[in-house]
Amino acid sequence: MTYFSAILLGLIQGIAEFLPISSSGHLSIFQSFFGLTSAEESSLLFEVLLHLGTLVAVFVAYWKDIVALVREFLAMVHLRRLPHGEKADIPARRMILMLILATLPLVLVLPVKDRVELLYSNTFFIGFALLATGLILFFSDRMRHGKKDSGSATMLDAVLVGAAQALAVVPGLSRSGTTISAGMMRGFGREYAVRFSFLLSIPAVLGANVLTLADAIKVGIDGSLLPMYLVGVIAAGLSGYAAIRFINYIAKKGSFGGFAYYCWGIGILTLILSLVA
Repeated sequence: MTYFSAILLGLIQGIAEFLPISSSGHLSIFQSFFGLTSAEESSLLFEVLLHLGTLVAVFVAYWKDIVALVREFLAMVHLRRLPHGEKADIPARRMILMLILATLPLVLVLPVKDRVELLYSNTFFIGFALLATGLILFFSDRMRHGKKDSGSATMLDAVLVGAAQALAVVPGLSRSGTTISAGMMRGFGREYAVRFSFLLSIPAVLGANVLTLADAIKVGIDGSLLPMYLVGVIAAGLSGYAAIRFINYIAKKGSFGGFAYYCWGIGILTLILSLVA
């Protein structure tokens, strides 16, 4: 690994993790066709750290929401006493329950985790998955704009968005794109769909990192690479935060349709390269 590859991996992870274009798909493409060493090949620890870098970006972007949810969760489980005169924050409690329900479908992926990981090296499959991501974004963007928020979204909505997140563990399907689109299809307002998707990424990333970290500890840590890891993590965090701000701007002012055309273009290119390489 070099500092250049560490920064490049961090940028790809940060940008593609939150823009609806599939970080796993892009990492696989760069690894297969441009000789870029993947984070996993470099070190399982680096893979964990890159995801933590993007997680920090979510915490910075949604700090107020996260603090409010944590405070309300502690009150729900009676680990924090509500000050005199303060009432329970019902929308926050609904959001907590929805996030829990939406995370549960990921448990169903665990038995097939090893098989899913085999797809990361199959660029032909990833090309088709990127085409599918484009279709999802294209059709969801043309649906009537919904108005559901934390006060009106239902628990069934949460489960279905969670099922979309579980499906998006397949490389080439964008986690953010799939969950945002699923929310919009269920009538979520655009900004709420984005907010729910990014908050939902927190338990998903934390859970995945716990599983990977155990393997990383077994493999061992090369201390000489830590400075390069740090540079990559910073790149992932900064680019991830910029991507979050950009996608929120798109939710307010623009359209997700442009990402659909991008996914189709990169998907077709990946299929062509897979056939001729």
